[in-house]
Amino acid sequence: MDIERTIQASAKVANLPVFEQSAALCYRFTKGKPEILLITTRRSGKWIIPKGWPTKGLTSGQSAALEAWEEAGVSGMCANAPLGQFSYVKTRSGVGPAQFVVDVFPLHVRRLSAKYPENDVRRRKWYSPKKASHRVILPGLAVLLQGFAPKLN
Repeated sequence: MDIERTIQASAKVANLPVFEQSAALCYRFTKGKPEILLITTRRSGKWIIPKGWPTKGLTSGQSAALEAWEEAGVSGMCANAPLGQFSYVKTRSGVGPAQFVVDVFPLHVRRLSAKYPENDVRRRKWYSPKKASHRVILPGLAVLLQGFAPKLN
């Protein structure tokens, strides 16, 4: 049983509410090799990828692209289908724990803006897939990053 199924099974046993989110795995090529853009969380400063709630009227991939713009200043082409999924349990202030299931959409970065909605509350940095997988704390996300190998077009 993989780690995601283990987390999902644990959440069901604990009767946790489950919420869906979309994330953008933002990447580019430098000297023919892929790099992944990580951003910090607003409060703790831990490394993650842009993610958030579905936006009414948008597909999950479009919601992921919107999160990438708001949280990282990224513009580019986002895939229509997710490359994978990860989940995590988070304790919400005053409400208790919940499980979050996140669909991850690859987004080929075409432009990185200096000014974007959350530029004063987040940092961003490019990493190789292997290094990015070691920077994040969510195991399921680390597995996705480690195995990420987009093709150079």
